[in-house]
Amino acid sequence: RKVFPGYILIQMSLSDEAYKLVKSTSGVTGFVQSGNKPVPLEEYEVRRILSNLETSKEAPKVSWNKGDAIRVVEGPFSDFSGKIEEVNSDKEKLKVLINIFGRDTPVELEYSQVEKL
Repeated sequence: RKVFPGYILIQMSLSDEAYKLVKSTSGVTGFVQSGNKPVPLEEYEVRRILSNLETSKEAPKVSWNKGDAIRVVEGPFSDFSGKIEEVNSDKEKLKVLINIFGRDTPVELEYSQVEKL
């Protein structure tokens, strides 16, 4: 389950060698930083994240299929309706055709941003 899509939380001692190793990992684009220095999470922040994970329930799995009618519930296209054009189950993303200004426009959305109609 994706808690912070696009982010990986790791616990590590941040030596120059470790920094370079993580930075050179495929798919890693950088660290959350202030200036040029990575910013660590405070211990209370980690406890709160872990506590929320333990107490939250896994969202029910929904099967998505090409042609399904959906409504966008989150993000800039919230409240728009559309039809699924493509499903990427590995990345948990959908390509949806949404009618914007009279044209069907393909938009890529996370599973969590839509609901079935």
